[in-house]
Amino acid sequence: MVHSILRVALIMAVLGIFSSSIYYLLCLWSAAGFLRERKAAKKASSDPNRSDAQSLPPISILKPLKGTDPEIYESFRSHCLQDYPEYEIIFGVNDSSDPAIESVKELQREFPGRRIRLVVSPKILGANVKVSNLAQMLAEARYDYLIVNDSDIRVAPDYLRRVTAPLADLRVGMVTCLYRGVAGATLGSRLEGLGISTDFCAGILAARQLEGGIRFGLGSTLAFRRAELEKIGGFTSFKDHLADDYELGKRIAGMGLAVKLSDVVVETYLPAYRPREFFAHQLRWARGVRDARAGGYLGLVFTFGLLWALLALAASRGAFWAWSALAVTLFLRLAVALVVGRGVLQDRQVLRDAWLIPPRDLLAVAVWIASLGGHTVTWRGDRFWLKDGKLTRIPP
Repeated sequence: MVHSILRVALIMAVLGIFSSSIYYLLCLWSAAGFLRERKAAKKASSDPNRSDAQSLPPISILKPLKGTDPEIYESFRSHCLQDYPEYEIIFGVNDSSDPAIESVKELQREFPGRRIRLVVSPKILGANVKVSNLAQMLAEARYDYLIVNDSDIRVAPDYLRRVTAPLADLRVGMVTCLYRGVAGATLGSRLEGLGISTDFCAGILAARQLEGGIRFGLGSTLAFRRAELEKIGGFTSFKDHLADDYELGKRIAGMGLAVKLSDVVVETYLPAYRPREFFAHQLRWARGVRDARAGGYLGLVFTFGLLWALLALAASRGAFWAWSALAVTLFLRLAVALVVGRGVLQDRQVLRDAWLIPPRDLLAVAVWIASLGGHTVTWRGDRFWLKDGKLTRIPP
C-alpha cells in the first residue's frame, strides 16, 4: 500500500517537474520577447527622423481612493509632474471624512496650476465601492481619453505620453501596464513584492505569449476611450465585480479590440503587512483570480516547480536524479526571477530577496490551496462573499 502511494506520488511529481520546467522556459521566452519590443519602442521614439505628428489628446486621470497607502502623497505628486500638454486628475472618495482627502488638498496647494479635483460620492451603486466611485467621478471628467490607476501607483514623467500612444490606433481599445512592488520593512511586504516581480508578472507575460495578447487589464494602469466604456455599459455594468480591472479589459477585448501591454513599468508601494494581513491580502487576490480565470487558476498547480521537486525527492527517498531535478528546477525558477524581476521590471529588490523565493513559492502553494476552500474575502476592512466574480457584502 505504502509502495503504491509512493509510486503515484512519484509519477505526479515527475509530471509536475516537467510541466513547471516548460512553464519556466515559456516565461523566459515571453520576457525576452517583451524586452525586444521595449528596445524597439525606445529606438523608434528616439529616432530623429520620426514624425511626431501624432496628436496628444487631453486626458482625464481617475483615481478612486479609500484610506491611505504608503508614500501616497509622492505617488499622487508623480502624476502632477507629467510631460504632457493637457490633462486633469480627478480623485474620488465615498466618505467625506476619508483620510486620503488631506493629501489631495495638499496636492492642490502645491500644484495650483494643475486641474486637480476631488469628488465625494456618498451614493453606493454596488458592492464594489471603487467602481461606484468611478461611475460618479466619470460624470465630472472633461475628456474622452481616460486613465484609471490605483491610489498607490507612482509613475515617471513620460508615463502619459507612452501609455496613451497605442490608443492612436483605433483597433486598440485599452493599454495596461506591468508593475513592481516597493516593499515595506516587514517580511510579509517583502514576500508580496517578490511575488509580484518574480511570479505574478511572469505569469502575465506567459499568458500574453500563449494567448497571442492579453484580454484583461491590471489596476496599475487602465487607459481607454470613453466611447468604448459606454459601449460595454459603463462602470456600473460591473459594479459588483471584485476584479474590476480584469473585467473592464475583458469586456473591451470582447468587442474585438486589442488590449496592449505598455512598455512602461510603474511602481506600487506595499504596506508593511503583519502576517495575518499578508495572508488575507494574498487570499483575496487569489480568490479574485480564481473567479475571474478559473481554468488558468486551476492550471497553476502545474507551475509549482519547487513543490513537485521536493515531492520527488521525498517519494524517491533522496535519489540522485531527484536531487538533480531539484537543482534544475531551482535554477530555472531563479532565472525567471532575475530575467523578469530584474530585467523586465528593473526591480532592485529581487537580488536582495532572492533567497526568499523558495519559502515564498511554498507559501503561494498554501494560499492556492486555501483559496479553493472558500468564498469570503476581506477588502479594505470589509468582508464580502465572492461568487462567480461578484461581491455580496457581509454585514459586520
